[in-house]
Amino acid sequence: MTQISLVVSDVDGTLLTKDKTLTERARRAVQRLHQAGIGFTITSSRPAIGMRFLIEPLALWLPVGPFNGSSIVDPEMRPVEQHLIPARAAERALQILRDYGADIWLFTTDKWLIDNPSGSYVAHEQHTIRADPTIVTDFSPYLASACKIVGASADAAGLAACEKAMQEALGSEATAVRSQTYYLDVTPPGFNKGTFVQAMAQRLGISTDAVATIGDMQNDLAMFRVSGTSIAMGNAADNVKDEATHVTASNEQDGFAEAMEMILTRNGVG
Repeated sequence: MTQISLVVSDVDGTLLTKDKTLTERARRAVQRLHQAGIGFTITSSRPAIGMRFLIEPLALWLPVGPFNGSSIVDPEMRPVEQHLIPARAAERALQILRDYGADIWLFTTDKWLIDNPSGSYVAHEQHTIRADPTIVTDFSPYLASACKIVGASADAAGLAACEKAMQEALGSEATAVRSQTYYLDVTPPGFNKGTFVQAMAQRLGISTDAVATIGDMQNDLAMFRVSGTSIAMGNAADNVKDEATHVTASNEQDGFAEAMEMILTRNGVG
């Protein structure tokens, strides 16, 4: 059985609890990975600013992958690689989100732009990424600098239908996938959490067979498919669990830490 040399983890629903807390057991598990010489990093639909608070407690030294891995930034939050949604695709995405009645958020490198401050998930996102939005009346000036566009909606079934329509409309012009049942993310084409895993493996000079990935949502499947070992959280949907090589406990039951302890045991670390 291939030894694990690198772990790449999703953040929300995986590394963090529902209230966006990093448990002490999870922090200690990552510390043990470091001590065992196993690399560890994170990738998320979050913007880079929303990942910064995890750098110090997890002692991260590898780059991290915000915007579903379509950007890569170092632990000092300096861009290593950055990609944007083509402006035409961004404009089309906004129209489709309007057609489905979703709130629209646009993220640039350093800004979170919204046009409806009373939207259902604005306060939730403020708590999640620990940053405040900039309110605009027109997204047009920012279409050429969009790292991610999000459709936020409490209508889970409607957003799933929107995801399908978005994928059909945009084709290879952008990637559209839900990161939560209430968030549909549109990100630059050709990049996802899977390409981030491949970039990190190449950076470390290891095979992707020696990489373990862990997540809970549709956008995590791209990294499951390129890694030697994949772990679904207990809170993941059945189709996500079906594509994983292992299933751990939920994020409310320290499933992340349990999975890391399993990896350590598999590598022969007591």
